[in-house]
Amino acid sequence: MAKLARAADVVLVGAGIMSATLGALLKRLEPDWSITVIERLDAVGAESSSPWNNAGTGHAGLCEMNYTPAGPGGAIDVTKAVLINEQFQVTRQFWAYAADNGVLTDVRGFLNPVPHVSFVHGADHVDYLRRRRDALAGNPLFSGTELIDDPDEFGRRLPFMAAKRDFSEPVALNWASDGTDVDFGALSRQLIAYCVRNGTTALFGHEVRDLHRQHDGSWTLTVNNRRSGQKHMLKARFVFVGAGGDALPLLQRSGIKEIKGFAGFPIGGRFLRSDNPALTAAHRAKVYGFPSPGAPPLGALHLDLRFVNGTPWLVFGPYPGWSPKFLKHGHFSDLPRSIRRDNLLSLLGVGVTQLSLLNYLLGQLLLSASDRIDVLREFAPSAVDSDWKLTVAGQRVQVIRPDKRKGGVVDFNTTLVGAADGSIAGLLGGSPGASTAVPMMFEVLQRCFGHRYQSWLPALKEMVPSLGAKLSQEPALYDEVWSWTTKALQLDAA
Repeated sequence: MAKLARAADVVLVGAGIMSATLGALLKRLEPDWSITVIERLDAVGAESSSPWNNAGTGHAGLCEMNYTPAGPGGAIDVTKAVLINEQFQVTRQFWAYAADNGVLTDVRGFLNPVPHVSFVHGADHVDYLRRRRDALAGNPLFSGTELIDDPDEFGRRLPFMAAKRDFSEPVALNWASDGTDVDFGALSRQLIAYCVRNGTTALFGHEVRDLHRQHDGSWTLTVNNRRSGQKHMLKARFVFVGAGGDALPLLQRSGIKEIKGFAGFPIGGRFLRSDNPALTAAHRAKVYGFPSPGAPPLGALHLDLRFVNGTPWLVFGPYPGWSPKFLKHGHFSDLPRSIRRDNLLSLLGVGVTQLSLLNYLLGQLLLSASDRIDVLREFAPSAVDSDWKLTVAGQRVQVIRPDKRKGGVVDFNTTLVGAADGSIAGLLGGSPGASTAVPMMFEVLQRCFGHRYQSWLPALKEMVPSLGAKLSQEPALYDEVWSWTTKALQLDAA
């Protein structure tokens, strides 16, 4: 084993959107701090942040109907949709600040305006969508959401979905024109590039194999060069584990007590995609369907316009897959090796309570190629098999947290877990994920650097003027920051 070769104030494990965002924030706040990024693959944003491994929706709660469930008596609960939109507004403000200050150099390279749309068919679901629109209408974050239930208008806005459709069955849309498509891989590359231009060290093809806390509260990481096989030690005052599905096993290896009882269950995804110009010209939106019974929140089917390297694509899915890997480029031993004595009860508890989820996944795994096209035709009846190819998306590891009553429960949110002393933190889960990177990293700053956070507040409020406020309750402030971010992010020039 090589002796200690390097030291850093901050080590970021993983070069995806979470580490990239935290790195850029810290470079603005503490430009003299030394930062090292460690990425096991050979590129930035090549796992969960890759545009082919996530939906790129820029989740703002505009169209995902699982965020607006119907409660007793049919009342629509919009609490989660509002929370997620508030979080995305924070992210959007930081992007605008970054664009204004040279952190981001090519906004259109990662961000494009694309309407977000909820789509239903059947009288009961149309009634739900009408009530959903009414429940959101009084909130300034959603005031522009339209209800469309006229077949002619449906056809004008979504020609591909209207072609060969039998409109004798009622259909409806909730249409939010101010949605976006985000290439989080391209965004991560710009943020990491900014960090590197300002002194950050980026180690690609390197993997953290172990972590040990030292008596002074710092951490020593065992880092393996995956090309040469050589190992070295790296000392850090603070470690952030933004390694996607690999965050759980790395935090387990750290030995912090806060991770005890946590487990993970991997869910893969597959999408149909097409770059047929006639189709991409006839579908200029991201359209989410009604959640299937038993499906996890990230499993709602959607037909999306995507932009990848400037090229428009249509993407439909997800069709859940399964593998014991925690990363797309992971190992088949990831799941079994994550099972520990302290989290076995959590896993068993979920196995008993989540039978509907397991049945849903099993049914999806049995779909044939023709079955998948048939599902697509529920959205686009004119879809032709030869236009579409199946692609494997990224792995998501659903968080299973300990629960005294049930043993364990599946948490479909993004969860921050860290040591009480603030010396290490990591992010678990996948929904809503990348879109909330900035507020999640603000939480890291507050929880892990509490002794500095107050002194950072003036700079943080310059980055996010609404910090500490709820825009849904302050319409004038919302209008002000919306106008600024729209201009800075070139969303008014599309």
